[in-house]
Amino acid sequence: MNHQFSLNEEQQAILDAADQFGRDVLYPLAEKMDNEEWWPEEAFKKMAEFGMLGTTVDPKYGGAGLDYLSSGLIAQAFGRWNHAMALSWVAHDNLCVDNLYRNGSEYLKTKYLPNLCNGEHIGCLGITEPGAGSDALGSMRTSAVKDGDHYILNGSKLYITNGPVADVALVYAKTDLNAGNKGITAFLVDKTMPGWGTAQKLIKMGFRGSQTAELVFENCRVPKENIVGDEGRGHIVVMSGLDFERAMIAPISVGMSERALEISLEFSKVREQFGKSISSFQMIQSKLADMYVWTETSKTFVHKVLAEASQAEKGQGGRGHIHIQAAAAVMYAANMCNKVLDEMVQIHGGNGYIWESESNRLYRGNKLLEIGAGTTEVRKLIISAGLLR
Repeated sequence: MNHQFSLNEEQQAILDAADQFGRDVLYPLAEKMDNEEWWPEEAFKKMAEFGMLGTTVDPKYGGAGLDYLSSGLIAQAFGRWNHAMALSWVAHDNLCVDNLYRNGSEYLKTKYLPNLCNGEHIGCLGITEPGAGSDALGSMRTSAVKDGDHYILNGSKLYITNGPVADVALVYAKTDLNAGNKGITAFLVDKTMPGWGTAQKLIKMGFRGSQTAELVFENCRVPKENIVGDEGRGHIVVMSGLDFERAMIAPISVGMSERALEISLEFSKVREQFGKSISSFQMIQSKLADMYVWTETSKTFVHKVLAEASQAEKGQGGRGHIHIQAAAAVMYAANMCNKVLDEMVQIHGGNGYIWESESNRLYRGNKLLEIGAGTTEVRKLIISAGLLR
């Protein structure tokens, strides 16, 4: 296996291009998105123009044909400048689009991927339900009953990133109510199908511009051709995708940590107390040193796991080494991001506690990364179970 310790020229170019796009296009949107839970409708189309949508999808469907590390670098750069948009991008590009690309039929890929790759359509993933969090599969109540050439979906999905703005959803439902985890099937549902509804848009503490909602399906008729994978084997689609999802969400923590360190360095140089800049105080220097080390170790680990995910064979997700590593990377990056953001606010003092400040916006985002895509506690269970096995 190729263990690289630095980005190659092409990867660095991708990171630099995404960083410039994030700074020029996404950063100016961040404050309004946070203040008003506002969604900029043209953002995804602009990403597509720069080749930053459908990043892991074959160019024949309109994608960019990148590996997970290169795709993750885009998430990292977006995380620096507009972490809410970075989360929406990951929910679209990885949770929905990459999953469809890896598991969908040729019919589904040909029909749906081009518009998902050009920004015309936005995608989301529907697993979590009102009564189910970490036990998403075991507690699933959304049902899909066969009716001729269609399935009738009934149920709801909660905390769905991109829910209010999505055109396409990868939805998991029980096709066999007596088979536990094994009776679940994945469906590609689109807004043209009667019975798709958005119940409530959820107002959040952080990542506020990233749209989140409860999706409701009432007698929603889905053609049988829209099954992703095989009937009754949706758990395999879920588990194969979760490791890549975790590996791809981790770089958002890295990007937020990088930005937090950057604005803390800037602030410490201009903020004066007792007649000199606070950057001359050893306690501030100690915090900056810690923040740097936490950020760099996260980055190294996350890049390593993304590179391993890129080399994981189809079907390898959900088990073995990559299962442990993906859980470990997202856990570590989120934990370190939390520590970095905590010190960032401490360095900014009262300025960091003011809602409008960028440091406050970053800080309010820290907790989601320890909850989403499997909580820190679930990540620890995965890691320990893998080690003990």
